[in-house]
Amino acid sequence: MGKDETDGWLERVYHATDRDSLRAMYDSWAETYDADLQQVGYLHVPVITGLVALHMPSREAAILDAGVGTGSIGNVLALLGYNNLSGIDMSEGMLEKARARGCYSDLRQGVLGEPLDFPDGAFDAILSTGTFTNGHAPASAFHELTRILEPGGFLLFTVGTVIWEEQGFRTVLENLVRARKLVAVEATPMYRPMPFSPAEGDFTTRAHVYRKV
Repeated sequence: MGKDETDGWLERVYHATDRDSLRAMYDSWAETYDADLQQVGYLHVPVITGLVALHMPSREAAILDAGVGTGSIGNVLALLGYNNLSGIDMSEGMLEKARARGCYSDLRQGVLGEPLDFPDGAFDAILSTGTFTNGHAPASAFHELTRILEPGGFLLFTVGTVIWEEQGFRTVLENLVRARKLVAVEATPMYRPMPFSPAEGDFTTRAHVYRKV
C-alpha cells in the first residue's frame, strides 16, 4: 500500500462515528498497520521510547502501553531490556498482532475513557501514543490512568497540539496538577508525527511527561 492508502485509513479512523465502528476499522487495519505507518515516517515510537528510557531507567519497571496497537513500542522497549510490559487496546485485531511479538506479559481489551480492570497503583509507568487524537480517547481518560499509576510513577503520552486546547486535555491535566495528583515534568517541542503523509504531514503533536505525586 502507498501513502495515499495510509491516508485513507487515517481519514476513516479520525472520523469514526462511534467506538464500535472505530474498533472494527482497527481490526481491519491491523494486518498492514505497521507497514502503512512506516511509509509516512511515523515518529511516535522513537520519541516515546526515548522518554521512557530517560525517566524510567529500571528495566524491571511495570509499564502499561495504553492503546498498544500492534505492539511496536513494546518491541523496541523489549530490545532495550524492559521485561515487565502490559498493554490494552480496544481492537482485538491489534492485540493479536501485539501478542505475536511475544514481548508483553499481559494483553487485554480495554477502552481509554472507561474504567480499566487494574488495581490502584498497578504500574510504575504508563505510556500512550497516537490515542489522544481526533475521534479517539477523551481527556477524561487521565483520571483513570492516574488512578492505576503508582505514586512517583510517570505518565508519558502524545496529544495533538490543536486538540490539546479544543478537546480539554490542557484543562483536565491542569486540574490534576492543581489537585496535587500529578506534576508536569516536561513536554517536547512540537513535531510532525507523520511527516511524509500527503494529507496529514502538517499535523503536529507534543509528547508530555507527568509524574504522580
